[in-house]
Amino acid sequence: MDGHFTGYASLFGVPDLGRDTVAPGAFAASLARRGAHGVRMLWQHDPAEPIGSWLSLREDARGLRVAGRLNLAVQRAREIDALMREGALDGLSIGFRVVRASPERGGRRLLAVDLWEVSLVTFPLQPDARVTRAAAAPRPIAPPRRRLAAPPLAARA
Repeated sequence: MDGHFTGYASLFGVPDLGRDTVAPGAFAASLARRGAHGVRMLWQHDPAEPIGSWLSLREDARGLRVAGRLNLAVQRAREIDALMREGALDGLSIGFRVVRASPERGGRRLLAVDLWEVSLVTFPLQPDARVTRAAAAPRPIAPPRRRLAAPPLAARA
């Protein structure tokens, strides 16, 4: 139970439910300027609910890959950790300001964004923006098996 997890906060070329499509490289300038520690980890985009910190944020061929750690000294983070470990919560969502965009298929193609937070959420605007791996729940240690003594010879028949 250490609160570590990974996932994709945004996928390139996949329209979200608001019809925004993020282009590869859209996060590059923001990540170079802010770094992982300059981007907040929030619960449901609520600035009053920081729940941990980002260890790494990077673009790869698929999208914005994230690795984070919930701060288990925070009650809400412990609750989220428990929900993630049982698979009841796995949504990720980005909070940003558009720097540059172009119209595309009834929506926008986001070419450059200023990323300021990534939240764990119940329902992500981009349905496939998900936690891909959370620390597994510790398995209970089985007590040692006790050997039963064989019954006395007289009781055997």
